[in-house]
Amino acid sequence: MTTERLQKILARAGYGSRRACEKLIEEGRVMVDGKLARLGDSADPQTQKIAVDGETLRYKPPTYTYIMLHKPQGVLSTVRDPHGRRTVLDLVRVSERIYPVGRLDYESEGLILLTNDGDLVQRLTHPRYEHPRVYRALISGEPTAETLERWRRGIVLDGRPARFDKVEIESQTRGETWLRITVHEGRNHLVRRVAAALGHPVMRLIRVEMGPLKLGDLAPGRWRPLTTGEVKLLTGKRAPRPERRADSRKAPASRSRNSARTPQSSERKKRRP
Repeated sequence: MTTERLQKILARAGYGSRRACEKLIEEGRVMVDGKLARLGDSADPQTQKIAVDGETLRYKPPTYTYIMLHKPQGVLSTVRDPHGRRTVLDLVRVSERIYPVGRLDYESEGLILLTNDGDLVQRLTHPRYEHPRVYRALISGEPTAETLERWRRGIVLDGRPARFDKVEIESQTRGETWLRITVHEGRNHLVRRVAAALGHPVMRLIRVEMGPLKLGDLAPGRWRPLTTGEVKLLTGKRAPRPERRADSRKAPASRSRNSARTPQSSERKKRRP
């Protein structure tokens, strides 16, 4: 009998990240052969009966799905919401059980990855792997060179320094500035909090890169499977084709505020001297 940690089996079956699956076990929602599972337990999904919330886990050799979504504003990057707000799973209709990797807050936009590959989630979200994330941020005001240098060096938040790899000006006009920001750290609301602390609140925030993945011209509310090349860059695996549900790949997208202000990548405004 080949056994492995229960949270790894559940993550591979699409019940969430390993940490989320550990929480399922801690909450007493997982049974193995009719007995309550405990954190640290191992099991063999081919020979043992594993159940989550009374639903038996059906073992099949793992196949993984990888979806890139352009999350619009006003959508939660969670599997479900107790208040009935839209989530990323309302926008992506595939038959596989997938879940989002990391977070984008409710008002933020841009690239988010959805998958059922628990090992990949671990690699992309654990700090030791240091996957960079690139954002475009529309901020209020026109920061000085000194302010940008403070931003790059980092300021202290919650007793810890918050550092950024790059903070670059894309364009400035009428008291607003588009920045391109690269950061490895994944603390909640990090860009927004630092911008506010430096006196330049964020008006719009778009994630355009995550590790080797680039959002490109994918429109808000639209999604696509990762290419074989993208999957190999992330995992070294080949990319299977996801099975779509009856409805189209196109999902209704929330109209983003300030959408008219987004400069096109091919037509960057010149910096103000």
